[in-house]
Amino acid sequence: MAKVTAGRDELGEFAPKFAQLNDDVLFGEIWSREEKLSARDRSIVTVTALMAGGILDSSLKFHLQNAKNHGVTKEEIAEILTHAAFYAGWPKAWAAFRMAKQVWEEE
Repeated sequence: MAKVTAGRDELGEFAPKFAQLNDDVLFGEIWSREEKLSARDRSIVTVTALMAGGILDSSLKFHLQNAKNHGVTKEEIAEILTHAAFYAGWPKAWAAFRMAKQVWEEE
């Protein structure tokens, strides 16, 4: 996974510790532990957690794109979101599906 600098880019001056934790710990240390859980599986877990938590903004879109980049297919994301809909909520699934449709249609 490429080095992430989003935290520092967006919040570095305003919240330097949060930015450092985001970039170095979350994306640097946690996401890099592929011997424990693949980036593809982490993407699936993250998309599901964001949907369940109602985080239906650019964070979800970023992680949907990340899932696609890690090899999650359109058919798989449709199945993942359908399954999660029954646990996380139908309206959240609708919102996630709209965003996923955009991501998988983009080339």
